Amino acid sequence: MLVGIETLDDAGVYRLGPELALIQTVDFFTPVVDDPYLFGQIAAANALSDVYAMGGDPLTAMNIVCFPTRSGDPEVLAAILRGGLDKLKEAGAVLLGGHSVEDAEPKYGLAVTGVCHPARVITNAGARPGDLLVLTKPLGTGVITTALKAECAPPEAFRAAAEAMTALNREASLAMREVGVHACTDITGFGLLGHALEMARAGGVALRFAAGAVPLLPGARDLAAQGFVPGGAYANRQYLAGHVTFDPAVPEELQMLLYDPQTSGGLLMAVAPERLAALLNALRRRNVAAAVVGRVEEGEPRVQVSSQTPAGGEDEPGAP
Repeated sequence: MLVGIETLDDAGVYRLGPELALIQTVDFFTPVVDDPYLFGQIAAANALSDVYAMGGDPLTAMNIVCFPTRSGDPEVLAAILRGGLDKLKEAGAVLLGGHSVEDAEPKYGLAVTGVCHPARVITNAGARPGDLLVLTKPLGTGVITTALKAECAPPEAFRAAAEAMTALNREASLAMREVGVHACTDITGFGLLGHALEMARAGGVALRFAAGAVPLLPGARDLAAQGFVPGGAYANRQYLAGHVTFDPAVPEELQMLLYDPQTSGGLLMAVAPERLAALLNALRRRNVAAAVVGRVEEGEPRVQVSSQTPAGGEDEPGAP
């Protein structure tokens, strides 16, 4: 076993031989959108993301399905599964089968197996002081889908969120493997700050973010200010209390977006300053939008959020 549960990483990694390791992960959840085909795509992209975050390629997958087969519309289930299968095809992975359970509330996801070279596994534990932090997707999916449930999400905000949630992290993963990064994690249910704290603890470092540099989905900040904040964001804030500090100038709605639980979020990478320009260029070539959102510092594992650019980041290409 190369990666287990000790550092709360995105997936487990098991070495089969000198040049081959398996990456294994599983993820499933209740619908975050009304469209069943779109839900299937989002759930599949979310599950595949863990393999990409570890620097691997997805190989096979198994469906995990909960559905009210006695009362539900079989066409809805078929659309969910079709969405997941199409996203797997896009990723170049093979669906081997799966398992279903009768349940009043639909749930869908995948158990995914990927592969990588044992010496090239990327974990959440390698961040070093001086590294810069790069984020590849904007935040706000939790806020926007919460507003969607109340029928208050602007169409353009929902379209942007859907596009972000269905986008595979494959190209971002290929870019970071091409250039080389010290650490990576994908941003999902614990929000940017929760997964950042996991990275800090795993590496024995402190992370500092520039609040104004963090990209947000269109409309997300306005919706958060209006109170469309999911319960998961408040749970994340409570869980992280004592480990996250904010500059008093950071507005409350922006703080909540940093706690916002993401569905199929982007990759957060820690990269050496001398490789930052190459990483940003590699991401740009692959049509991946990315932002430099902070840096790694020495200190006790914790996360700090400033309203200013982190010290030392001003001269780095693309830094906030």
